[in-house]
Amino acid sequence: MLHDTVDRANIEEMVHEFYTIILKDELVGPVFVKTLGPNLHGGKWYEHLNTLYNFWILMMTGKTGYGGHPYPPHAFIGPLTPEMFERWLVLFHEVVHRLYVPEIADKFYTKANMLANQFMDNLGLFDEDDDD
Repeated sequence: MLHDTVDRANIEEMVHEFYTIILKDELVGPVFVKTLGPNLHGGKWYEHLNTLYNFWILMMTGKTGYGGHPYPPHAFIGPLTPEMFERWLVLFHEVVHRLYVPEIADKFYTKANMLANQFMDNLGLFDEDDDD
């Protein structure tokens, strides 16, 4: 049954499922493995997952708990490409639509897409000829 509300428990479920898939992906997985380790239950993942839970709670409910800035920790991970962000978004879209009713899934995806575009802009990954 699809979630029709957003709470910490189902955000944790979504984040865990999403990053389990991310780690297996041939394009984006290596970046996360290199930075955080190959296993969600080890390395730096514990802190990162908690940050993600708090980030998505803030983004989706407005409840505070996340006090960071999402871009700076990602600034020097590279090399990152637009294709990596596109793949991240495709996988994110699949997961949120598998777990949430369409209205909520679309809200998650809209926020993720906005975030990815901000990251790509900050990293200078947009083609200068693009009108976006």
